[in-house]
Amino acid sequence: MGEKLVVIGQGYVGLPLAMRAVGAGFEVVGIDADERRVKRLDVAESYVEDISDEALAEAQRSGRYLATTDYAAAEGFDICVITVPTPLREGAPDLRHIASAARSIAPFVRHGATVVLESTTYPGTTEEFLRPILEEGSGLQAPGGFFLGYSPERIDPGNTRWRLENTPKVVSGVDAASLARIQAFYGAVVEHVVPVSSTRVAELCKLLENTFRHVNIALVNELSIFAQQLGIDVWEAIDAASTKPFGYMRFTPGPGVGGHCLPIDPSYLSWKVKNSLGHDFRFVELANDINDHMPERVAHRLTLALNQRCKPVKGSRVLLLGLSYKKNAGDCRESPAIEVAHALAKLGAEVRAVDPYVDLAQLPAGLRVEMTDATHAELAGADAVVIVTDHDCFDYELVQRSSAFVFDTRNRCRGPNVERL
Repeated sequence: MGEKLVVIGQGYVGLPLAMRAVGAGFEVVGIDADERRVKRLDVAESYVEDISDEALAEAQRSGRYLATTDYAAAEGFDICVITVPTPLREGAPDLRHIASAARSIAPFVRHGATVVLESTTYPGTTEEFLRPILEEGSGLQAPGGFFLGYSPERIDPGNTRWRLENTPKVVSGVDAASLARIQAFYGAVVEHVVPVSSTRVAELCKLLENTFRHVNIALVNELSIFAQQLGIDVWEAIDAASTKPFGYMRFTPGPGVGGHCLPIDPSYLSWKVKNSLGHDFRFVELANDINDHMPERVAHRLTLALNQRCKPVKGSRVLLLGLSYKKNAGDCRESPAIEVAHALAKLGAEVRAVDPYVDLAQLPAGLRVEMTDATHAELAGADAVVIVTDHDCFDYELVQRSSAFVFDTRNRCRGPNVERL
C-alpha cells in the first residue's frame, strides 16, 4: 500500500494534485468543506476543467481516492497538502480558510508526518501563522516532531501544454529534513522539482510571478489608452516589439484581469510590505488602479463608438463574446467580462452574452445578461458585438462578417466595422 496523502481543498489546485497522486500510487483522501462538491466527486462528475469525468471515475475504480468532508478520514496520514483559497477581505489577506484547515488537521498530525501549504499568501505565513496552529493542535513541534513546508501552486486552468506534472515545482521546508521530505513527495508526482532555501523565499516566489504579470499587463493596458488617443495602433507596436529576441516579453492589453490570482496575489505582497516595512508598494498599487478600471474603460470606449454611429448606449443591444476570465476556460468568478456586463447594463444597454464554457449556475446573482448563441442572426441583430474573452471556438470570420460593429478587446478581428482596444 502506498503512502497516505490528504489534500485539503478539491478545487482547481487540489483536485489535479489528488488525481496525479492517485496515478503515482498514493492512497488519497480529498477533503472539501463543500458537500455539493463531494457529492459530485462521488459520482465522478468533475467541476474542474483540467480533470475529466473519466479521470475521476478511474481514480474511484482504483480504490485509492476518497472524497469527503470528514477530517476523521485523515487518520494516519503521511502527507497533507493544504490548497484552500486565500481571498482578500477589506483589502487585507484573509487566512480564515488556512486557519480552519490547520485546526481541523492538527489532531491527526503524528510524529514524522508532513504538512505542506500551497495556498498563495504573504512571506512568513507558513512559519508564523500555520506552524503555531499545527503545533498547538498536535502537541508536536516543527521541526523535530513533524515536517513542514511551502510549495506555491502553479496551476494554469485550461493550459494543455503546461500541466501539473510538467510544470517545475518550487519546494521549501522549515529545515533541511522537511525540505528533503517535501522534495521527495513532489518528485513522485511532477517531473522537475526546484528546491529553495526557505519557506519565505518560496512564498515570495509565487507573489513575484503574479506581480510580474499584473504590473506588465497594467503597463500595456495604460499604453493602449494613450496609443488610441495618439492615433497609434498599439497592437501593431506590440507585434513589432515582440520580434526582439532579448530583453522583451510580450504582454497584451485587455478588459482587465481576473481569476483567482492576478486580482488578489499582488495585494498580498503590497499588504506585507506596508505592514512589515511601513512602505507603499507603488508599482502594485498603480497596477491595481489601472487594471481595476479597465472594464469601465471598455464600457466608456464602447459608449463613444456607439455615439459616433448615432446610437446611445441606452437601449442598444450589446452582444458580449465571452464571460470567463480567460479563454478556453469556464470560470467567470473575478472576471472582467462580468464587470463589463454590469457596467453596460447600468448604462441601460440590453446585454446579451455568448460563452459555451461557463456554467450558468456560476453567474453572479443580479447579472442582467441574457445568454444566447453566436449565430448570424444574433450577431446581425446586435448594435455592437464586444469580444471580451477570445475563446478559440468562436468563428471570428463570421463575427466580423455578420456584425454591424465589433469592439474587439483581444485583437481577433480585422475590418472596417472593427474597432480594437
